[in-house]
Amino acid sequence: MGIIVLLIVGGLIGWVASMIMRTDAQQGIVLNIVVGIVGALVAGFLLTPLIGGAPITSGEISIPSILVSLLGAVVLLAVVNLVRRGSVR
Repeated sequence: MGIIVLLIVGGLIGWVASMIMRTDAQQGIVLNIVVGIVGALVAGFLLTPLIGGAPITSGEISIPSILVSLLGAVVLLAVVNLVRRGSVR
């Protein structure tokens, strides 16, 4: 059951992050899920020691964990845009 919740919440986080970064038209549902989950992993490794909180991959689904994971997904999309285009939108 935890995997299904992680996929659903990861997909929603990836979708919101892609709307914030204006890359939603380029991504499908699978890429949104990947961005949400990988963004949560990035948040777990890089952002959690700096700002605190726990990402959704830690098993805790709460407002702070969703916000930390969303921030990680936005950072991930910004880095991908920077590498792909040479600029962050």
